[in-house]
Amino acid sequence: MNAVDTNVLVYLHDTRDRVKQAKAATLVTSLADGVLLWQVACEYIAAGRKLKHIGVPEQEIWNNLRLLRLSWRLVLPQWQHLDRAEQLTQRLALSFWDALIIAVAQESGVTTIYSEDLVGLGSFPDLRLVNPFAP
Repeated sequence: MNAVDTNVLVYLHDTRDRVKQAKAATLVTSLADGVLLWQVACEYIAAGRKLKHIGVPEQEIWNNLRLLRLSWRLVLPQWQHLDRAEQLTQRLALSFWDALIIAVAQESGVTTIYSEDLVGLGSFPDLRLVNPFAP
């Protein structure tokens, strides 16, 4: 299974970088086995609302989230994910939010997370971090 980080979803709407916008659209539409991590969904709504200043209506973000739920499975954090995130923050000095994304992904069978931001945090057993915007 595959997941995307918030930045990939935000680029779907950000016309300031047409190359990243096109790459994000291609990736998101090609992930038949996509998983939407609950935290990413929440961050997407919050970050998407900040795109009003470039002409992206808030309703567009909500509508896209509804489209994603038609084909992707939503994964909610569980108590054990918080425990795992705590371990990751202590062992690797990750931010709590990054650690939570990684913990939920690892324990939910996600094998790849596409993210511009998470790449470089290190390597994780059975989980690849891929920057879809890298040349």
